[in-house]
Order: sequence, then C-alpha cells, then structure tokens
Amino acid sequence: MTDAIAAQQSLEGVLKDEILRMYQDVADHPDRTFHFFHGREAAELFDYDAAWLDRAPAGAVASFAGVGNPHRRSRIQPGDTVLDLGSGAGLDAIIASWMTGPSGRVIGVDLNPSMCQKAQVHAAASGMRMDCRQGQMEAIPLPDDSVDVVISNGVVNLSFRKRTVIQEIFRVLKPGGRVSITDIVSARTLSSAIVNDPKLWAS
Repeated sequence: MTDAIAAQQSLEGVLKDEILRMYQDVADHPDRTFHFFHGREAAELFDYDAAWLDRAPAGAVASFAGVGNPHRRSRIQPGDTVLDLGSGAGLDAIIASWMTGPSGRVIGVDLNPSMCQKAQVHAAASGMRMDCRQGQMEAIPLPDDSVDVVISNGVVNLSFRKRTVIQEIFRVLKPGGRVSITDIVSARTLSSAIVNDPKLWAS
C-alpha cells in the first residue's frame, strides 16, 4: 500500500509539471498547433457569444483552452462573488466579471502563478478587476461559504483526486450557491497506458 501511495504521489508530481508546461505553452505561444482546440476557434465551437470574444483582450481569447462553455448555465447575477477554478489566461473570469458588475467580485485560482499574473493583466485591459490566487484545486485557498458561484472549464479532469476537488468546491460555496462546470468525462475505464502517461492526462 505504501508503495502504491508513493507511486501515485510521484505520478501526481510529474502530472503537475506537465500541466504547468503545457498550458504555459498555450498561453505563451497560442499561434502554435496543439492536439486540442484552443483560442477563438475553440470558444466559437463552444458557443461563446461573438460579442464577448470581440470585447475581451486578444491575448485572453487566443490563450483560451477550455472544453466547453460554463456561462451557459452559471446564472451569474450582479453582485455575485464568483470563483473561476483553473482560471488560466482569464477569459472566463473576464466574462464572469461583466456579469457580476462592479458590485460583484471574481476570484481566479490557478496552479501557475504566471498564469494568474497574465489573467489579471488581461482583466485590467478589459477594464475589470480580478483577484487571482495561486493554488491547487484540491485545497482551494478560500474560506468556507465564501462564493456564490463556482465556474470551471476543463480543469477537474486533470486531478487525481476529483472527489476532493468536488468537496472543496462545496466547502467554499455559500448555502444555495451554484456550480457550472464543463469538463471531460469518459464513459469507459481508461487504459493504464493513458492513466500513467502525464502528457496524455494533462491534455
């Protein structure tokens, strides 16, 4: 059992490094070809409003690497406090900030501190404010009962400990809060070749 735990922790460490490398690469070089949809092409594929994409900073749109559109069911209201779990380059957080308005608040959490900086620069360029915190989704750096809405886009699948992530989401939600997550789900058990390959897991 000890060996199994040590092996999982080792694989988690490798996966974390691969996630940081891959999504930093998308943010720094959005013009490159990746084996997943990204940028405006992906956002349009997932039915993001064209007006949002025209209004958002070009860098935030170009670096978008989500797998769906969490805004379709988020029902964000003016004055809400919103958590964007895995905020990346900031496109979803910026859109959420337009919905909350000046009386609301959007908090991003991202594993990569340089992505937090990039997201905050993009938010500022759009005339909005975003507080981004470096942290892990398995230990969200927010107090209990502190947010009205959690959005996330293609992030939970990257965790080895998805149950812990979901517990953390419900810990930080206020009573009656809402969750809108878009992510990847497999109806089949993944082969060990995929599970044990950090590059495939990260992408």
